[in-house]
Amino acid sequence: MSAIINLDKPETEGAMPLEQAIASRRSHRQFESEALSLAQLGQLCWAAQGCTSDRGYRSTPSAGATYPLELFVVSADGLFQYMPAKHLLERLSDRELRSKLASAAWGQEFIEDAPVTLVFAAEFSRTTQRYGQRGIRYVYMEAGHAAQNVHLQAEALGLVSVAVGAFDDASISKVLSLPEQLAPVYMVVIGRRKK
Repeated sequence: MSAIINLDKPETEGAMPLEQAIASRRSHRQFESEALSLAQLGQLCWAAQGCTSDRGYRSTPSAGATYPLELFVVSADGLFQYMPAKHLLERLSDRELRSKLASAAWGQEFIEDAPVTLVFAAEFSRTTQRYGQRGIRYVYMEAGHAAQNVHLQAEALGLVSVAVGAFDDASISKVLSLPEQLAPVYMVVIGRRKK
């Protein structure tokens, strides 16, 4: 498999109305092990951080368009980083990291069972350079916007998801080999509902 995975153009119209996705969204912690399709994964990444205009604006609001978030994908195939401008995944590792990720999230075993976990990491200085210490709040707000998009997109794709905020930051950073300037702030675990 190539180090670069080009993703299909994201869909901007779906079969499920937004209102239905909002009404039916629930947190689920039991997942089938079946991998997501590349189309599903691409759609989820686009919902989280995808570019929605030629000017580089993204699918979620960002204070002053500073875009402090970086999106990482952990799956059975390894670790990837989503590149919004080109709508592609860059493989960072082919190691199976889901077990270590679950351990770093204080033993939440469903992370190991699920096919995909999206990890949002933030470079806070992108926003604090412009807004000072208040920018820290804006970064967390942006992570919430992005995660909600993922939850609703998962629902629209017939998938289920759960938000994870309970984890050890330093351990997550170590598992993902995050550069020093990035701090993990949020995770969303996604898959098919276990029958």
